[in-house]
Amino acid sequence: MHSRRRFLQTCTAAAALPHPASHAAEPAKPFSFILLGDLHYDSLSHHDMKWLDAHHGGDLSQINNYSRLTAEVMPGMFAALKQRIASLRDSAAPPAFVLQVGDLVEGLCGTAELSARQNREALAFVTQSELGIPFVFTKGNHDVTGDGAKEAFDEVLLPYMAKEARKLDSTATHTQANHTLTQGDSQFAFFDAYDKTSLEWLEAVAAKRTAKHLFVTIHPPVVPYGARASWHLYAGEKTKSQRAKLLDILGQQQAMVLGGHLHKFSALTRNAGGKSFSQLAVSSVVSSLNQKPKDILHGLDTYTGDQVNLEPKHSPDTAAQRRDIYAAERQQVTSFEYADTAGFAVITVDGAQVTAAVHSGSQTEAFQTLKISV
Repeated sequence: MHSRRRFLQTCTAAAALPHPASHAAEPAKPFSFILLGDLHYDSLSHHDMKWLDAHHGGDLSQINNYSRLTAEVMPGMFAALKQRIASLRDSAAPPAFVLQVGDLVEGLCGTAELSARQNREALAFVTQSELGIPFVFTKGNHDVTGDGAKEAFDEVLLPYMAKEARKLDSTATHTQANHTLTQGDSQFAFFDAYDKTSLEWLEAVAAKRTAKHLFVTIHPPVVPYGARASWHLYAGEKTKSQRAKLLDILGQQQAMVLGGHLHKFSALTRNAGGKSFSQLAVSSVVSSLNQKPKDILHGLDTYTGDQVNLEPKHSPDTAAQRRDIYAAERQQVTSFEYADTAGFAVITVDGAQVTAAVHSGSQTEAFQTLKISV
């Protein structure tokens, strides 16, 4: 009897002790990251001018401009980013990495050799800027545009993607531009908008998700904004079903989409999949370090077809079609912000809340701070 009583007492005492497996997981520590839009790193020496004239003659003025901005403005921009990163190191949410949303380079070089050179020089610029944290990015259309560009992407940019991702997440091994990494309680899915298998890949990622937050980096917008309403992903008539599926995935996951492509700032939320998701777009094609935002649109009442008037010279023959896109889309959009500006954003992840401080040029004061978690 005594032995049985002693056994029961021992079991009761043991049950009262905390079991290692039953410990509540410690809350993930807050962190931040720098969000960069399109960069279009370029130099005239990267281009076969005969090829360019024959195949993309209309892009020469753009290439001249991006080459000038790369030489004259980008170094100052990255110096400012380095200072900003240093200032955040002792904050409650120290910076973990820089995330760039695609079009790291201008492309349109004309040969695989010149494309590889452009890629290497762009990465050398990033390395020499000594930002002090990993630099991760997704694939943009310019990164793979031009003869030999796709091969150069696989040869130069893809291995760099993998190397930087592994600095943050040792399990982040990949051989394609579609990849994920985990930071704290957040998962980051880098979506290759130029691969036909990407939608199924994202669906599989969503199905296995366990992280509190899901960020999806997609170069072109999912939800249209600005004058170029037809420049969003799966915009064509033949890809309507793909867009519907993508919207459902993003909504069901209450994802935060990060992108660029249109060289403007925009933030919005959209209903989809019975829930909603957010989209944040920035540009980092900075023409002046002290630039100020213009064409500011604020509030849902400004998400109308009148956005086509922001760029009146852009494809005037499609204005009516673009207005129709907005007439349909605004039924699901629940918030909207827009400005013509370029710079960077500081995204802060703190528990359930994710905020974005958006900066114009290299200015230290944000021109807008908003919540992007839904």
